[in-house]
This record gives sequence, C-alpha cells and structure tokens, in this order.
Amino acid sequence: MALVKSVRGFTPKIGKNCFLADNATVIGDTLLGNNCSVWFNAVIRGDVNSIRIGNHVNIQDGAVLHTLYEKSQIHIGNYVSVGHNVNIHGATIKDYALVGMGATVLDGAVVGEGAIIAANALVLSNTVVPPYTIWAGVPAKQVKEVTPEQSKEINQNIAHNYSMYASWYTEDK
Repeated sequence: MALVKSVRGFTPKIGKNCFLADNATVIGDTLLGNNCSVWFNAVIRGDVNSIRIGNHVNIQDGAVLHTLYEKSQIHIGNYVSVGHNVNIHGATIKDYALVGMGATVLDGAVVGEGAIIAANALVLSNTVVPPYTIWAGVPAKQVKEVTPEQSKEINQNIAHNYSMYASWYTEDK
C-alpha cells in the first residue's frame, strides 16, 4: 500500500480513480486530481510547500517532486506525463506537456502547454519553455518546434496509455 502521510497539519488529497503503486509516497500539502497514477518509487513531497496536480497525470517510476520552503510550489496541469526518474522542483508544467525520462525541471521554470522536455534535459530555474516546443540538453535549449497536432499525437497518447496501464493494477481487486 502506498505511503500517504500527513505532515505539518496537511493531509494529501487524492482524486477519484487514482492509482498509487504499492511503494509510491505522497506527503503533506499535495492535491492529486482525478484519474492520476503515481508509479513505483515515485515521491511527491509536499512537506515544505504545496504541490497541485491536475487530472489524468502520470508520475512515473522513481520521479521526485519537491519544492522550496515558503518559496516555490509545483503546479502541474491536466494530461501531463512525468517520465521515469524525473525531478521537478518548484516548477509549473502546463496541460499536455511531457517531461522525459531523467529530466530535471528547477524552481520557477514554466513548461508550456504541449511542450516536450527531452530525456535527461536540465531546465534551469526561471526558464520559460514556450508551448509546443522541444527542449533538450544540459542546460536545456529549444531544439525544435512542434505543431499542436504533433504534440497531441505524442503527449496525449502517452497520458491516455498510462490510464490504461493503471487499470491493469486494479482489475484483480
């Protein structure tokens, strides 16, 4: 059973039809929307500031979400995919964005709607990633623009697939 823990008087609020893997951790001032999935070894640590996650978001294996005390918060929109081993620290991720495996997005950064952060990219503090762009590298730089249709095909398919994957874990209950 996932660890869902209150801290400093804040208890996580979990939306309807969410899947939390057995060893996922959700702490403190955290709000998860409906139909989200938090996968194995993922940590959503709302102990020092708030974390707000929209609907149909998948936080994949080993991801860590955290903030700065009294300074930064995390805001994640709807239908966002947060890849394996991603670190998001006090950033905003807009609807239908994808943060690729191993990427890091730092405090004050804003990832625009439909944007793609490539695997292992480092998005520095206060960087603004425009909608429908692909960013890669260390530090991350824009490498390409994508049309809303291309973004939709990639990002929405992944987000929708993770809802299907989560259903596999609840079928036997």
